[in-house]
Amino acid sequence: MSGRGVAGGGIGQVDLLGGGASALVDRARGQVFLHPGDLHVSGIPTRITTILGSCVAVCLWDPDLGIGGMNHYLLPAVVGGGDSLRYGRPAIWRLLEDLDRLGVRRHALLAKVYGGACTLPSIWTRYPHLGWQNVEVAAEILEVEGIPVVEWDVGGLRGRKVVFDTDDGTSWFRRF
Repeated sequence: MSGRGVAGGGIGQVDLLGGGASALVDRARGQVFLHPGDLHVSGIPTRITTILGSCVAVCLWDPDLGIGGMNHYLLPAVVGGGDSLRYGRPAIWRLLEDLDRLGVRRHALLAKVYGGACTLPSIWTRYPHLGWQNVEVAAEILEVEGIPVVEWDVGGLRGRKVVFDTDDGTSWFRRF
């Protein structure tokens, strides 16, 4: 794996995970692992990794400013109210809001969307299965916001490991 990286300090980093989940490994490129219901945005080069099954990760970045972030949500819609980041709509809106705080230009954002597998073959024939409902939430919000999706790897029967570099949008994924 290789990424472009950005020399220097950058704008800074916002830890939105709580509990110190975004500890930096080195100054050149921080490393963060996202658990379900987490999100992370950064103005300094950061490599974010997550593991997905039916969950979805939305990766957004401003290629000119080198600012980006990722979320990891489990369910498409909130049941009974609330704004937990475990649900697609609040997780995507919060990702956008937190990127706004770091100074991105929404019109310049690009997106990549991963996940949404149907990891239980017995429900594959039910449409839309949970994973696909998660994907549809991302597609709807990104379309409304006018954010182009430059890469999709969604659906199927297998989970994914996803790695995303916040500064240049480089990503890798592996199905398992």
